[in-house]
Amino acid sequence: MTYAMELNKVGMDNEGFLLNPQDWTMELGQELAAQLGIDLSPTHWRLINFAREDYANQGQSPGLRRMAQQSGVTMKEIYQLFPKGPGKLVAKIAGIPKPKSCI
Repeated sequence: MTYAMELNKVGMDNEGFLLNPQDWTMELGQELAAQLGIDLSPTHWRLINFAREDYANQGQSPGLRRMAQQSGVTMKEIYQLFPKGPGKLVAKIAGIPKPKSCI
């Protein structure tokens, strides 16, 4: 199964966020990242996995400050990994809702 086929099987809103976070798979995350021009490194995955776990525990997507404080990845690194809106991009790739702090 190709990653593109994974995308066709899930519902998304008009901004490209999954409607149901339980539909997320690692393959889907990779396809979403590829569409955004992001080649995922182990540090990317660290943030993605942190965001998913935090969402499961807190019931909302983590903001950047929370990610930086609790993931072990500095704010500077987060912006280097996701330069075009890190909070929104991490959430989108992680298959969780857009953080409230993102407009």
